[in-house]
Amino acid sequence: MTAELLQKRWSPRSYTGETIDDEQIGLLFEAARWAPSSMNEQPWSYYYALRSDNEKFEKFLECLKPGNPVWAKNASILIIGVARKHFTSNGKPNRHYLHDTGSASSMIALQATAMGMQAHQMGGFYMDKTIEMLNLDPDKYEPSSFIAVGYQAGPDLLPDDIRKKETAPRSRKDINEFVYK
Repeated sequence: MTAELLQKRWSPRSYTGETIDDEQIGLLFEAARWAPSSMNEQPWSYYYALRSDNEKFEKFLECLKPGNPVWAKNASILIIGVARKHFTSNGKPNRHYLHDTGSASSMIALQATAMGMQAHQMGGFYMDKTIEMLNLDPDKYEPSSFIAVGYQAGPDLLPDDIRKKETAPRSRKDINEFVYK
């Protein structure tokens, strides 16, 4: 039987904006801490802004490509996952850095679901603007995704075009479309 938590996980676009506390935030990042990674490198870093911190939250929203800020502005927290490109142990390139960071971000999404919230990962962001905002060395670090986290609201809060996406039937490929023996 497929785990119920995995089936409940979803990437909604409608959030209540309800405040989340430090303990809840800590649990999200504790989940990321336990993600698997190549050579146990754990190449991820996370930066976040709370909706209640208007100035920082707005800077995060400004890094998102059009369409995403329209709904992400109502999330409780916006998170940016950043991946370190090289192993710390030997300085060699880590070809798994984005995979490993994505794994940690998935753990955040599952933890959010377990806590009655949802997380929506976004690849629609301006790389250069994000690197500049975070003052990253692009030779060493790469932003991997933004993650909006919060309590899900109804689709009626969304503009018509986004509401259609939000209310469309949820579907997944059949296993035989991507598994081969």
